Amino acid sequence: MRSKIQKKELIDRLAPERDNWRRKNQYYYDELQSLLSFYIPPGRSILEIGCSTGDLLAGLKPAKGTGIDFSPEMIARAKEKFPARLFPNLDFVIDDAEKLQIKGVFDYVVLSDCIGEFTDIWKAFRNFQQVTDPQSRVIITYFNALWEPILRLGERLGLKMPQDYQNWLSLADIENLLLLNGLEVVNKGYQLLLPKKIPLLSLVVNKYLARLPFVHKLCLGIYLVARPRQEKTTPARDYSVSVVIPCRNEKGNIRSAVERLPSMGRHTEIIFVDGNSTDGTVEEIEKVIAEFKDRKDIRLIHQIQPGSAEGAGHGRMLKLGKGDAVRKGFAAATGDILMILDADLTVPPEDLPKFYLALSEGHGEFINGTRMVYPMEKDAMRFLNKLANNFFSMLFTWLLDQRIKDTLCGTKVLFKKDYEKIAANRSFFGDFDPFGDFDLLFGAVKQNLKIIEMPIRYRERTYGEIKIERWRHGLLLLKMSGIALKKLKFR
Repeated sequence: MRSKIQKKELIDRLAPERDNWRRKNQYYYDELQSLLSFYIPPGRSILEIGCSTGDLLAGLKPAKGTGIDFSPEMIARAKEKFPARLFPNLDFVIDDAEKLQIKGVFDYVVLSDCIGEFTDIWKAFRNFQQVTDPQSRVIITYFNALWEPILRLGERLGLKMPQDYQNWLSLADIENLLLLNGLEVVNKGYQLLLPKKIPLLSLVVNKYLARLPFVHKLCLGIYLVARPRQEKTTPARDYSVSVVIPCRNEKGNIRSAVERLPSMGRHTEIIFVDGNSTDGTVEEIEKVIAEFKDRKDIRLIHQIQPGSAEGAGHGRMLKLGKGDAVRKGFAAATGDILMILDADLTVPPEDLPKFYLALSEGHGEFINGTRMVYPMEKDAMRFLNKLANNFFSMLFTWLLDQRIKDTLCGTKVLFKKDYEKIAANRSFFGDFDPFGDFDLLFGAVKQNLKIIEMPIRYRERTYGEIKIERWRHGLLLLKMSGIALKKLKFR
């Protein structure tokens, strides 16, 4: 995975070849232009993010067209192709969607096949607020994730311009990220089943076959048209926050968790819940409590009384499980908003303000982290674990009638008042979940809470060992699935 600087250097190097690659795939770009022209009438103001060498923006015939790209070479070539003296309606500017500097309101904001290159899509979408008003429309096109191996093969065969490692997002992923930033989708779909021109065949396949039920999901392109929600986004109220950090043998991560965790709302408290650690974790927590006593509100509670017979645990996980630690942490919390942060810090603490905003602005009532959107660091999740996560994602999406892309991401955020409703009705499903994830997800569905997913970048563990025991805990997950099937689907 390249850094932002490396991405820019790669695109700069490819800039001289961009027009040649476009000509090689002219049919695709003509179809893309046709799609966007259908939704964007000529004579409007357009901001194109990731404008490359400017052909698409010029083809949309705007009254005022501004193209931005973070590649200086791409912008230089766009200005050369469409000089201001001949195209006074077009302007090309070096800018970064994730640090957007441009101001002003546009009728349309277009992102064509570029969101895969973003480092933080949430941040880029957040910046739409400064260039749109309630009448604006945001149009996004991208590639169907099913086509990833075909497109990679096309790059190797010299049929497609090379690209850096991409974020392969589904329609639902993009819609969710728009929702988190105050935009609602008004139209979405798939297009182009056959992206190369074959006389007559391309017409039949793309105009008719590609629009049939089920078949349309095999198309190369996906697109969404969104608008700012008509009601104003509710300003983030000054809530207090409790961040519960269950830990067992995580000494090496304690200081980093405290130092990196941002302050949120009017007050943020940090509650470590120790599960009978034997590596000095408790002593490290006590040390940082003393060191940060004038700067941060930090508490330590014990999952069990020190010296208790329950402390032996089972393998790497305390017998009571992380779920019990979360419940004890939530019971001790004083904040309006409750958050879970895993002590292994594979979910960056710096991401928690995104969860705070999603909840406090009213986008959802239960914010569930998902690790399955952005590319992961190489050893962040073992292959079989990833397969299991994908399986349970599909299963629980069906069981709960809500999209759940990642059932086992430890970061979950909700209001304390809603958690208390879940806790009061826990007997409906039973107190059987050692992880806490399903207890909260099932409870949120039972209480009709609006579940929203927040993509996070999943990092590799730097200290300690993984607590999950793949086969034993996998069987437990299947058992929990059976309970959900009985209680929710076939009730």
